[in-house]
Amino acid sequence: MFARVAVWEPMPTDDRSWVLEAAQAVPGVRETFHLVDPATGNGLSVGFYDSQDAISAAHTAVEQRAREIGWHDLPRPGPVSVTVYEVLRT
Repeated sequence: MFARVAVWEPMPTDDRSWVLEAAQAVPGVRETFHLVDPATGNGLSVGFYDSQDAISAAHTAVEQRAREIGWHDLPRPGPVSVTVYEVLRT
């Protein structure tokens, strides 16, 4: 299993439920979360996947959905970093 962690400074507060829905529709995606620190507004996007291929497929699905809804028609912030970890224990 793998975890993908994206760091946001600040975490976007607009409705991004479509991101989680698009990712969770991909086989091999176990769970996805958006977390925010209420004191700073910074946050994390964390997803758990069966494989690195599932991470790539989820990214493709999210980008496809973004094109469909015109998400990139306006400038949007991106994460300051993205790291993929192998899960050692559950």
